Amino acid sequence: MTDLTERFQQALVFAVELHRDQRRKGTEIPYVSHLLGVASIALEIGADEDQAIAALLHDAVEDQGGAKCLEEIRDRYGDRVADIVSDCTDADTDPKPPWRARKNAYIASLAHKHPDSLLVSLADKTHNARAILDDLVVHGPSLWDRFTGGREGSLWYYDELAKAFRIHLPGAAAERLVFVVGEMHRAA
Repeated sequence: MTDLTERFQQALVFAVELHRDQRRKGTEIPYVSHLLGVASIALEIGADEDQAIAALLHDAVEDQGGAKCLEEIRDRYGDRVADIVSDCTDADTDPKPPWRARKNAYIASLAHKHPDSLLVSLADKTHNARAILDDLVVHGPSLWDRFTGGREGSLWYYDELAKAFRIHLPGAAAERLVFVVGEMHRAA
């Protein structure tokens, strides 16, 4: 069992501050709901406090300030948290590289990531896949308009992620992602 200290509470406040004005793609849902969901999944699959903090901050570099934000995370929470956040970041530049190239690079990078980072990344991708599945049920095919990769690209990406996690972080958590991705295909 992981004990969460005041450090986690401070990271939660920091994450809310960073993402306060951000919404989930194509919705009015506060982005912090995703961060809480990822932290929840991470803790449920065995994360320790550093990994749970990284789960809260996993999108901060990508969405809220690039390298400068990563250094602030490193100063506040240490190298391990910052390294996990960095590993979960698929682009820290604006504009981001082209979507397909960025996703291919991220999938390929999973083979070289530390298990600490893989756990947080798996929690992130699982939460995203569950959200897509839920929104498919509610909104139908119009959901795919939110995503740069559209229906085909998004399904391809999650298929490849599921395969990669099955190889690089095998176990029940990876199998849950495989299941959710299968459900996405059925709903799509």
